[in-house]
Amino acid sequence: MKIGVLSIQGAVSEHLQRLKDCSVEAVTVKDPASLSSVSGLIIPGGESTTIGKLIELAGLKGPITELSKSGNLAIFGTCAGMVLMARQVIDGVEKQPKLELMDIQVKRNAFGRQKESFETELNFKPFEQTLTGVFIRSPLVREAGEGVEIMAAIPEGIVAARQGNLLATSFHPELTNDTRIHQYFVDMCRNIKEVKKIKV
Repeated sequence: MKIGVLSIQGAVSEHLQRLKDCSVEAVTVKDPASLSSVSGLIIPGGESTTIGKLIELAGLKGPITELSKSGNLAIFGTCAGMVLMARQVIDGVEKQPKLELMDIQVKRNAFGRQKESFETELNFKPFEQTLTGVFIRSPLVREAGEGVEIMAAIPEGIVAARQGNLLATSFHPELTNDTRIHQYFVDMCRNIKEVKKIKV
């Protein structure tokens, strides 16, 4: 099983390392051909507007959307990745590029500038023990649709959510040595691969 990391801008190498720590094959995804070989895709943190424009330039927007909606691709978005996956961005730029995959409404820079970055302990729903959330110019989920499962929250709002084969976090799990969220995503991808086998 291969899991890809969108490798056009953002925290790519850190996600690749966390996936390797989970003992799965991690590959870079830069075009539709490399996307077609993976069961899951991580959209890393970075600058959401830039990543969105580069996704369109690389011809990836259509394939990502089609594979996700068909159930053949799990997607995990962190920070900017969450913004790109949201159906609505309440403080986006004009013609904000996005994939509109998840039924969530997000605020992009919910915690201010980079100097307001912080870490905090989070209760992530499937885990018995807390994990450290690293927040760097992070977004926040303001609203979530009925089909969205809230995975983690802080007093300011929702910081992790899942909708079917889609997972999104405001924070950066790739910046710690804790692999639990990446392993959780690996398990989501493995379920998709098993369903593919049954269909074949």
